[in-house]
Amino acid sequence: MATTTATLTLTSPDITGHNFNMTQVATLNKANSATGLDEFTGVTSRKYATAQTDTVIVADSIYANGGNGVAHKVYIRNTSSGVSDHILVELEGDVIIGRLYPGDFMFIPYGGTLDIQVTTTAANVSIEYGVFSQSAAS
Repeated sequence: MATTTATLTLTSPDITGHNFNMTQVATLNKANSATGLDEFTGVTSRKYATAQTDTVIVADSIYANGGNGVAHKVYIRNTSSGVSDHILVELEGDVIIGRLYPGDFMFIPYGGTLDIQVTTTAANVSIEYGVFSQSAAS
């Protein structure tokens, strides 16, 4: 059985009035199960030579799992270094998830019902992404 654990730690001595420290841990399991996710795409790195608009990085056709409940997880990071090189992350149909500025990342649940797309602000913007998923036989 596959076991994948995600850990997120946030700390900051600079948040007004607080010395903030939080850690959350989650085991990545298949939907309605204690069985771990069993597939991973690996991390794909891309550098776009030109600005992109609604470029699909995760296709719903691969992860829909026949309409059954799924528990995929998607990781996306902006690996660019220019301060204005942000990316806009959207679901198909212009549903904006958010902006990732250089060094920012996101780790989100994904139901496989809409494509995940990126729009870049400039040429030579770099990103990396990967999908943890449950197999179609699940």
